[in-house]
Amino acid sequence: MVSKIKYISLIARWLFILCIPLILLTAAITAAINSQWLYEYGFEKYNVGQTTGLEDTELKKVAGGLISYFNSGEEYIDITVIKDGAPFVLFNEKEIIHLKDVKGLIWLNYYVMLWALIYVMLYVGTNIFVLKNKNYNQLASAAVWGSGITLGLILLLGVVAVTNFDGFFRAFHLISFANDFWLLDPNTDYLIMLFPGGFWYDCVIFLAASIAGAVLVIGTLAWWYLRKTRAKAISLNEKSEG
Repeated sequence: MVSKIKYISLIARWLFILCIPLILLTAAITAAINSQWLYEYGFEKYNVGQTTGLEDTELKKVAGGLISYFNSGEEYIDITVIKDGAPFVLFNEKEIIHLKDVKGLIWLNYYVMLWALIYVMLYVGTNIFVLKNKNYNQLASAAVWGSGITLGLILLLGVVAVTNFDGFFRAFHLISFANDFWLLDPNTDYLIMLFPGGFWYDCVIFLAASIAGAVLVIGTLAWWYLRKTRAKAISLNEKSEG
């Protein structure tokens, strides 16, 4: 019975550790998806106004419309802009279907983040309030492990992005989508005009940098706590022996 409890405890602890990279990744993706600044940064950097023929005010409308759509209950997107002084429906049928698929992935990301957060809160709450386990070293140690795993994954992602981003980007789409609506024409499809390949490369760098920053904060704080408590325990042992 005791060994069974230890086995369950070990599984629960490793689930907690693995939830850390999940939360950091999904939170960073959520921040990027909902950052109008990131959209507008890409529009400016890659001269999207010139490519699409849209004014800055219309591009801001597009960014806001995409964010609103991704967080709405609408099945299909419908964005009309002013181009050359006349109303213009921005996305064609192929792009609309692809954006619906993208929205599905975004909501999957939201759900993964939510359930990972719920598990982390339940794990911490159960250890502290139910099991009355006041040894926070276990939680800090798990946070260090989770931070280390996350940092390793980010380094791997960074290496892949730098060495073969096109291959990585294509593999992601082949795995994520069951159709080929993501194969867009940069000469006719506004979705790829708005978000060229360089934009997505920048997004990967943004995600990697933001996650790495969060990892360093979490991992450093957890490591500092472990170091402090261990030093305190050594000091107490020395006093008791003296």
